Amino acid sequence: MMNRQVEIIEVGPRDGFQNLKEYIPAAEKIRIIEELIGAGVRHMQITSFVSPAAIPQLRDGREVAAAVLEKHPDLDLFALVPNFRGAQNAWETGLRKVTNVISLSSAHNMANIRRTHDQSFAELEKITAALPELNACLDIATAFGCPFQGKQREVEPLLAFERRAYDLGVRTFNLCDTVGMADPRQVREFITATRETFPDVRIEIHIHDTRGLGVACTLAGIEAGADGVQSTLGGLGGCPFAPGASGNTSTEDLVFMLEEMGYDTGIDFRKILSAAKREFKCIDGNYSGANIRVANTIDELAEAPCIH
Repeated sequence: MMNRQVEIIEVGPRDGFQNLKEYIPAAEKIRIIEELIGAGVRHMQITSFVSPAAIPQLRDGREVAAAVLEKHPDLDLFALVPNFRGAQNAWETGLRKVTNVISLSSAHNMANIRRTHDQSFAELEKITAALPELNACLDIATAFGCPFQGKQREVEPLLAFERRAYDLGVRTFNLCDTVGMADPRQVREFITATRETFPDVRIEIHIHDTRGLGVACTLAGIEAGADGVQSTLGGLGGCPFAPGASGNTSTEDLVFMLEEMGYDTGIDFRKILSAAKREFKCIDGNYSGANIRVANTIDELAEAPCIH
């Protein structure tokens, strides 16, 4: 099989850290981001501009974003914003790309950002109108299922939801499996339907590994034509407003699988694994990654004598 490039988007500095109770100093967050960049990561969600009362861990978002942007102005760096104020703060810090999050599930949207769908789309319209040069993407939380309303088995509600954002000028949809309910067939169907309905949009996916299907669903998304796939170092993370949302798809596990299959991720597996193992050792949290728990890589095993 010929090599194919796959765009892996690291979201650990936001989704990996946001749920942790023990504060990680800004300097340590920046160090981890630098290590990710050193491993070859070129697309990264580096923080969130959200109320410190809601997510205390990310109260240093402005400091982290400013430091990383100053050193790496040419990388694809962005932040999550729940509202217009967050988007404005991101813009003033120097970011030119944000993701606004709205849940497909009305119940989760109210739990997550305390808004109805109409209120959320009005806020998104405010962002696109007031900051026309800001690339506002849409994170569609609970796209595949919700902890309050169950699995989303029909694609029509998603397409109607996407239409509202499309009509506001949004051209990047990130389908988020917030609590790990997705299955590979569902991922293929939802991406295919979105592509057929909106052929000019960029489609990304963000899969949680709650039930062990993170890598499988992400591969299904790639094979269905997703333009980018999101993951976190070590598989660290989970949504603080979604019961049962444990663990993300692990970046190093994803890199390992794709490189073994002949895909080109642009990320050095040994370097990203080293970064993941260091984070696993130093930061207490919920990690779903497999390779961080394995002593040797395949290459290292091949280089060692086989003892029976």
